[in-house]
Amino acid sequence: MYAWSWWRTLRDVSRLPPLDPSGLTPDQKKLYDEIAGPRGGAVGGPFAVWMRRPEIAARANEFGNALRLDGKLDKRLFELAVLVIARHWSAQYEWFVHEEAARKVGVDDAVIEAIRHGRTPPFAGGDDRLVYEFVKELCETRTVGEKTYERATAAFGTELVIELVTVIGFYTIAAMVINVFDAPVPNGARPLPVSP
Repeated sequence: MYAWSWWRTLRDVSRLPPLDPSGLTPDQKKLYDEIAGPRGGAVGGPFAVWMRRPEIAARANEFGNALRLDGKLDKRLFELAVLVIARHWSAQYEWFVHEEAARKVGVDDAVIEAIRHGRTPPFAGGDDRLVYEFVKELCETRTVGEKTYERATAAFGTELVIELVTVIGFYTIAAMVINVFDAPVPNGARPLPVSP
């Protein structure tokens, strides 16, 4: 999905020109390759923005990998949480990347489409509904109430709730960067409607 040819298909954006890997210093190129490796060979989205501040890109990559690759939260629940965040922020690039990732780990198409259009998804399992409600509540109210907190810690334990909240925070930062700098989606796609 992300290859050098993908980089060449990026539309020009008004805020930042596309990141040109051939113009990177040797240290930036090494970092670029580290970031691109688990992401299909190219750097896009918030990482293409952060590469302009390599010290931020390096730490964001480590932090993101700690959650995405090394986290203990079930990958289906992880991707579900990211989709809810992407929809909340209308972060086109974030949605584009994580929609396919969510499908690959078993998030049902009906759930994905409901979230895309701002509807409550038809969940088959209680853990999925709980993660959805937890993320929505935190995004919309800037906290979670005692009842939601107790349900989450009873279902997942404190450590996974800490991880879930951290996932929400990291992907919220990513969504902000994506939106402020209008990080391009391949072929100019806009996978999310303007408002749910």
